[in-house]
Amino acid sequence: MSPSPILWTLGLNHDSAPLDVRARFAFASSELPAKLGEVQSAVADLAEVALLSTCNRTELYGLGSQAQQASTIEWLASISGMAPEALRAHLYVHQEQAAARHVFRVASGLDSMVLGEPQILGQVKEAVRAAGDAGTLGTTLHQLFQQAFSVAKDVRTHTEIGAHSISMAAAATRLAAGVFEDWQHTRVLLVGAGEMIELCAAHFAAKNPKRLSVANRTTARGAKLAERFSTRALTIETFPLAELPTHLHQFDVVVSSTASTLPIIGLGAVQHAIKLRKHRPMVMVDLAVPRDIEPEVKELSDVYLYTVDDLSAVVQTNLANRAAAVSAAEKLVDAGVRDFAAWQQTRSSAVPKIQALHEQAAAWQEQEIERVKKQFLKEVFDAMRPEAAEGLADQGLVDQGLRQAQSEQVEQALRVLARNLSNKFLHAAILQIKESKEAL
Repeated sequence: MSPSPILWTLGLNHDSAPLDVRARFAFASSELPAKLGEVQSAVADLAEVALLSTCNRTELYGLGSQAQQASTIEWLASISGMAPEALRAHLYVHQEQAAARHVFRVASGLDSMVLGEPQILGQVKEAVRAAGDAGTLGTTLHQLFQQAFSVAKDVRTHTEIGAHSISMAAAATRLAAGVFEDWQHTRVLLVGAGEMIELCAAHFAAKNPKRLSVANRTTARGAKLAERFSTRALTIETFPLAELPTHLHQFDVVVSSTASTLPIIGLGAVQHAIKLRKHRPMVMVDLAVPRDIEPEVKELSDVYLYTVDDLSAVVQTNLANRAAAVSAAEKLVDAGVRDFAAWQQTRSSAVPKIQALHEQAAAWQEQEIERVKKQFLKEVFDAMRPEAAEGLADQGLVDQGLRQAQSEQVEQALRVLARNLSNKFLHAAILQIKESKEAL
């Protein structure tokens, strides 16, 4: 008898792996269903799996054996080009209640670089939708994530976990202000048009800089973002991403966050821009994973380049003010873990009984169908004239004649009737089992 599958989660984040390692596992939301299909192809008979990928973490949640867990790690290593041993140095693995606790903390923003940041909940929901679309979201993971959403809502509603947090967008604004104090003379360029850039647009527009522009591959989306945040005092300009090298020198602050798998701002382009700027300083903030800006740019003396990892010191402020909120949030997570463990216990003890009921019902169905068939055939046989029946018996054809007297439609009707009746009786019994477990 094979052991029962266990709940586990494995992954890497901003605490366990550097940016360049995390970049190997960054997937766009549109890629998630395909990646889940790859996991199931690589890991035989994996019951359930979901995949979360953000700029700060990549995590897999599964229901399966220890061997399947190990195979999942090997799959991660294979798609990244890393040796499994090298990857394990950056991985964390949690099982059962520890796995549930981790998921609840992630969804609540307690495990984020920006403590309490709200974007992660939407990203977890996107991971759940992708698993649902891929057909890899089973009963256990569905219940796990529903509980996670409930815990996250309670944390957001009943604690001040997000009240003192500083978002990545706000941190980028602070860093820029550290170099350019006078916003009326500061020109800002936002590269991309996704959710992170929208947040940055809100923060920088509020500062009312001298100029705010958006460069994006899709000009229509960039124009939509510009229209949203433009005001009477500030008209946001847009231009195609392909024209970035031409305009780069015009900006004091450049913030980039695209889904590109390769850097879109190279060392040469920045060197040329600095030369045209006559070596006036430039602040560049790369919020993308993988990187949008080549790391060698950091070596230029007139450029202040920051990555998502560099912003961690800025966002981790007001820790004393958040201590009480964190403590309250952790208690809500504990309660969620207990509720999920109780659900697992109920399910693990109820499922065998329910399966046994179904098996017994199936056996009774077959017995009753056979009994009714024999009775039906006996009546057909008795209705035949004695001499005809005797003739058939003499020829050894009685059984054949009786089989021919059966109707496939009659047998099918009998099976449907038996199944429907047993399901109706089973429904009440199954409900009673579940209710008795929930009352414990």
